[in-house]
Amino acid sequence: MSAPAVQNSAAARRPARRLDAALIALVLGAVVLWFAPVGMGRYGTYVLSLWLVMSIGVMGLNLTLGYAGQSSLAQAAFMGLGAYATAILTTKYGVSWYAAFGLSGLLTFAVGLLLGFPALRVRTHYLAFVTLAFSTLIWLVLRNEQWLTGGVFGISNINRPEFFGIKLFGALEFHRFVVVVTLILSLALWWLIRSPWGRAFTALRENPVRAASLGVDTRAYTLLAFAIGSAYGGFAGSLYAPLVEFIDPSPFSLSQSLFLLLMVVAGGAGYLFGPFIGALLGIVLPEWLRFAGSLYLIIFATIVLALLIVCPQGVSGLIERGWAALRRKTGGTR
Repeated sequence: MSAPAVQNSAAARRPARRLDAALIALVLGAVVLWFAPVGMGRYGTYVLSLWLVMSIGVMGLNLTLGYAGQSSLAQAAFMGLGAYATAILTTKYGVSWYAAFGLSGLLTFAVGLLLGFPALRVRTHYLAFVTLAFSTLIWLVLRNEQWLTGGVFGISNINRPEFFGIKLFGALEFHRFVVVVTLILSLALWWLIRSPWGRAFTALRENPVRAASLGVDTRAYTLLAFAIGSAYGGFAGSLYAPLVEFIDPSPFSLSQSLFLLLMVVAGGAGYLFGPFIGALLGIVLPEWLRFAGSLYLIIFATIVLALLIVCPQGVSGLIERGWAALRRKTGGTR
């Protein structure tokens, strides 16, 4: 075998090893999180579960923004649609949580598909205005249509699902259920990003004109990125409703969409594990800073701001830069 052929063969094997490493990291992370809450107490377990639920929502926004390069300020609105759809179907119509979960994903996928049509004509800040208007509209509907959503009084007594006859009413049991669902959705996204669809999303983000010249249907992939990212928001909302067992419009406002966007940027847009890191910064870090009393939000904002100044690619980009520097120092670039 010639030297170029050997080099090409080695280059072909390196991505496979990286893919395997990412897959192993996801599975091992799920195993660790399965046992992590033991001895933590009910509230600590709730925070871990909330982190995973928010990570799912951030995954969808990361796909839309980090891979497809489309700005969105409506992810919290999609989470609200999924949460309210699940709450209404399970409490008022007796639908099982699993059916409500699937219907919530289909609903948000369809709405994301419709909302994605403006993305075919507008981009950057104009597209952000479209999603901003949609986010405001959804919040007003959730707040004012009391006959359907309960208005400011919300919907209470949202039951948690059962799993093969096992009741998941306890914090630990439901946390482990969330771990399983998060792992499944993470593996689905892992596969999607490395599929031809994922490569098309990346090409669309880097250079839409060049992607179109290479035969990528930019219209179809733009819509698909919006729809799949929106569906992940719906899935996150469908888990959020039974986690808190009571929902009202406040967690799904525009400010929450901005907070989700911050999580994407802080964790690292376009990185597979960026959503987990970003949600960790947004959900768990403020809890660790509670000892500072009323100053904890200022400390949290300062940490995030300093991070983004030092490395605009977020924590994932910072880790990648550190790893590359270590490899250069140890002569491991071969």
